[in-house]
Parts: sequence; structure tokens; C-alpha cells
Amino acid sequence: MPSFSASKIAEKLGAKVIGDPDLILYGFAPADSAKSGDLTFAENEVYFDRAVQSAASAILVAQDFPPGRQTLIRVAQARVAFAQILPLFFPEPVFPPGIHPTAIISPSAQVDPSAHIGPYCVVGDRVRLGRGVVLQGHDDVGEDCILGDACRLFPRVTLYPRTHCGTRVRLHSGVVIGSDGFGYVFDQGAHRKVPQVGQVILQDDVEVGANTTIDRAALGATVIGRGTKVDNLVQIGHNVVVGDHGIIVSQVGIAGSTKIGAYATIAGQVGIAGHLRIGDRVTIGAKAGVMNNIPDGQKWLGAPAQPDRLAKRKMLAMERLPELLRRVADLERRLGIQSEETPSEE
Repeated sequence: MPSFSASKIAEKLGAKVIGDPDLILYGFAPADSAKSGDLTFAENEVYFDRAVQSAASAILVAQDFPPGRQTLIRVAQARVAFAQILPLFFPEPVFPPGIHPTAIISPSAQVDPSAHIGPYCVVGDRVRLGRGVVLQGHDDVGEDCILGDACRLFPRVTLYPRTHCGTRVRLHSGVVIGSDGFGYVFDQGAHRKVPQVGQVILQDDVEVGANTTIDRAALGATVIGRGTKVDNLVQIGHNVVVGDHGIIVSQVGIAGSTKIGAYATIAGQVGIAGHLRIGDRVTIGAKAGVMNNIPDGQKWLGAPAQPDRLAKRKMLAMERLPELLRRVADLERRLGIQSEETPSEE
């Protein structure tokens, strides 16, 4: 593992060293497992107290915490600095240019000499692979696909024909891009398949987590906007358009033709119905069931999903419902009213 002086790390971050600038740091670890020679980080007082009590030699901090036995590296935002520094101590593997002898490459494919194509990969007709593209192994890239510079496919990724990836797209293991959209019409007692002849476009800096599927459009394109990050086990239906810099957390399902604005955050296990419009900077809470359009900037919760304040009021009311039922029953007994139902005493 590489090592760096505190001053070198501070230079990388535009930070200030409080303590020994020549201190050599050999690793980065959370406070509860840090050892001498490690750097850790503290974004608030609770984390700082833990870091001070740890064996770490230096702490990344964002606030004006008092210096102690450890060297402090003071930054503007501790978590951002954490993300910037981790690659120094844990650099990604470097894949040398070249094509593994077990790979199958169509003669009509255009492969940049700097690309790495690992074992048992299949690259179809008229595929274009840009500079520094990495196919790690067992990846299948269908005909007419385009992968921009520095795209990385982890093992066992499948790209159906005509998938387009911008630059620096990362697709984790088991991802399937461009499979048929779920489109059928009921005809004479049977479900007739609607041919899905569109494509998927992943714009620059999109990352897609393991075992996620993104369906190609029936016509036109399913589009994932620039900088959007999609977690594991997500299903995105045909003709969906996701705006730039979105966050889509695990086990979300988005039905066909829904449009989602920029900077949206969709929490885990959310289900979104088809043909909806979700605005810019919308936040949807975990396990919500969205069946209506959502205007820009709003937060929605619940199933069916509603604006967060309304949903929270209803949740609080539901918690009070057993007590309210008991109070109503008591009033009915006092007034001599025969109740149709007796509330549970549980």
C-alpha cells in the first residue's frame, strides 16, 4: 500500500495541517479499526471523539476541533475529502492494453489500441470501443454498441445491440442493458408482444450497480442522464428518461415512459408507475408507491405516495387510531349507544 506525508495529503486537498506535516501515513481506516500510521476522518463531534480515542495517527476534520496527540488535517468538507483521498491509498487496478486470446472480436468492430478486453468477452459487429475501455471478462457487447473513452465493464455484463455509453460509464457485474421492454397488448385471448426496437443511452459518468436491468425503448431511447448513479437490483423500464445527477437506490422499480428530472433522489424499494412526470430535485422516501406526477423540489412519502407533510400527519394519525377507537367506544357506552363493532383491546 502506498504511503503519504500529512503535508502531501493536505496539498492534494487544499487543506491545512495542524501538527506534524512530515508524519507518514500508510493507510486509511475507520476509527474503530485504525492503527498507528493510519489516517481516519471525523465529520462531526461524535466521530471526532471516536477518532481521538483511536490509535490513528492523523484525522481529517472539517470543524475547528482542538489539536491533541494526533495530527489534524483540516478540510472544508470531511466526507468529500474522504472520497478524494481513498483512491490514493486504495488505487483501482490498472488493466494493460490488449485482447485476451479467448475473446471473440468481430472483424468489423473498432477497438482503440489502449482498450483492455479480458477473457471470454464477445464484441459484436460494428461495435466501437474508445480509449482506455476495460472489459474485465465474460462481457458481451452486442452489435452496433458504442462505448466512450474510459468506460469500464465489470465481469459478466451484457449490452444488447445499439446500446450507447458515454465516457467514464461504469457497469458492475450482472448488469443487463437493453433487454426487451415489458410491452404487450391483449389480442384475441392472448398477450401479443409489442416489438421493442429502440435502444438505451447511458450518458457520461453514469454508474450502474450489480444485477440492475435497464430496458431498451419500444421506439426511440431509454436515457439515463449524465452523472446519475444507479444502485444494485434496480429495474428501469422502457422509454424511461432519468435526468442528470440522479440517485436511484437499491430495489427501485420504474415503469415505462416515466420521466424523472435532474438531481432526483429515489430511495430504496420505491415503485413508480408508468407515464408519470417526476420533477427536478424531487426526493421520494423508501418504499413509496408513486402513482401521481410530482412537481419540482417536493418530497413525497408513503404508499400511495403523498407530499411528505401530509404523509407524516397521516402516519401520526394512524398511530393514534387504536386509542381513538377505544375513546369512541367508551363514549358510546356512556351514552348508551350500541356499537356495531367492539375495538380490539390489544
